[in-house]
Amino acid sequence: MFRPMRFNSSNLSLKRPTAVGATDFLRRDDKMAALLPAIERMASLQRDCAAALPAMFQYVEILSFEEGQLVLATPNAALAAKLKQQVPKLQDTLARRGWQVEGVKLRVQMVKAAEIKEQMRALSLPEAAVAAFDELGHTLEQTSQNAGLIEALQRMVARRRQGGG
Repeated sequence: MFRPMRFNSSNLSLKRPTAVGATDFLRRDDKMAALLPAIERMASLQRDCAAALPAMFQYVEILSFEEGQLVLATPNAALAAKLKQQVPKLQDTLARRGWQVEGVKLRVQMVKAAEIKEQMRALSLPEAAVAAFDELGHTLEQTSQNAGLIEALQRMVARRRQGGG
């Protein structure tokens, strides 16, 4: 039966919540305390998986682990395909750490935001190249076909000379 927790000034704190504070909170309630071993077990398994394949488990989370079946959530199919190739290594590493993983299932579903962004290189042109583009913009014949190119060259030269990249 659900028992509402009563709050009073003695159990409210101005301190930042911590993992220890959260576990202490859970231990105070009998039903919640029964979940602690399962939570600690899943957290330990997540840490061991991350130690086995650190680059992949940055975005992968464990959905369940029951009867030797490990179910993992991946944010996209590409990562799932890469992880599928690494399943034997993962199972071997987990077995050495005491986990009896008989099978691994992968599910593609967004669990947490995957911020996978490739960094753009900052391209720079030497002043001689900027000067050559400037000269080209001034020497091209003024035709309707060249108008867009001339305008683009002038904008690029102006931007490069202002230091805007």
